[in-house]
Amino acid sequence: MKIPQKYTGLLFAFVMSLLMAFLMSGVLTAVFVGVDGQFIAHWMNGFIHAWPIAFPAILVVAPLVRKIVASLTE
Repeated sequence: MKIPQKYTGLLFAFVMSLLMAFLMSGVLTAVFVGVDGQFIAHWMNGFIHAWPIAFPAILVVAPLVRKIVASLTE
């Protein structure tokens, strides 16, 4: 089953925010808390707090980023 084309922007923001929040929360957890027996729990806690911010942020910022990229490319 495919998602209708009209939801491309929303799906892009959803997937991008999931991946970026997941990766960045893991990196920042490792840097600031360390990798120990509680790493996964701390990471998931960070992800759960980061993703609700990342999703709407990408929805808002993506159009601006597309314009910037379009102005920098031929």
